[in-house]
Parts: sequence; C-alpha cells; structure tokens
Amino acid sequence: MSAPFQHTFDGAPGRPPLLEPGAAAATATTGISGVRFIDFRTIHDPSGNLTPIEERRDVPFDIRRVFFLYDVPGGAERGGHAHRSLEEVAIAVSGSFDVVVEDGTARARYSLNRAYYGLYLPPMVWLNLENFSSNSVALVLASLPFDEGDYFRDRTEFLRIARGDAIAPAA
Repeated sequence: MSAPFQHTFDGAPGRPPLLEPGAAAATATTGISGVRFIDFRTIHDPSGNLTPIEERRDVPFDIRRVFFLYDVPGGAERGGHAHRSLEEVAIAVSGSFDVVVEDGTARARYSLNRAYYGLYLPPMVWLNLENFSSNSVALVLASLPFDEGDYFRDRTEFLRIARGDAIAPAA
C-alpha cells in the first residue's frame, strides 16, 4: 500500500504542508506557497467510513461548484490551466492521480490516493492532473461558479503575469 500522500518540491521529496481536520485556512495565499493538503475528518464505523466535508470548516471557502473527473484514458492529462481568483480542493475519491503545480518560481508534484485527504489549490497556480490510475475518480470542490474569464489557458501568458514581467508594448 502506498503512502496516503507524497510530495516533491522542485524534484526533492519533502513533508507536505497539512491542514488538520476542521482547521481550514481563513484566507487564501496565491501561488505555490498556498498549496496545502487537507486532512478531512473521518467517522469510522464497522459498516464503512464516512468523511464529511463542510464549507468554511473543512475547506477554506464557500463551495460554489463541484465536479468529477473519471474515465480518464491511460496517459491522458487534465487541467493545463490556472485561475485568477478561483480556489479549489482536489480529492482522489477512488484510485490515484498526481497534481503538478507551478507559479512561475517553483514547481511541485502532489500524489493523491486517499479519499480523506484533499489538496487545496489557491489562485494563480498552473496545474496539471496526470498519472491517473485505472478507475480513478477525482472530485473537485470550487469556490466560484464556472467563468471562462477566470482562466489562464496559455501557460506562457500565465508565467509572464505570475512572475510580474512587464507587458511588452504592441508593435
């Protein structure tokens, strides 16, 4: 059995930041420094475990949208974008997958494989989801309804803005 979570930061293994059950962060930090594992409460029962998730108690925002990723073909990647304002929590409710994040100055990989851990993703983090196991299901909790205007879909543009590079004058 693999560890409940694994983390590498710029290629070096390390202990991931962790929020304890019921201790959701009060405010969002943008960029990779704000990425955190969340250890959800678990109610153990002989007939099966229960993991409740409540907004502002277990996740640091009001939950405005929920979506699932499933039936991801082997070798496929999801994500490939960043958000200007949206906050998310990704959870492997079944199987496993990796979340690769970067913010223009650092890059990290987080492996999710337990339904009682989530990965908090603040605004201004480029993310890719990859290495999906067979029959994996990713649950994503989002702080805002879908808004295409909140997305960075061009990685080069995102990195330029995230690094604070000056905008080149139009020719």
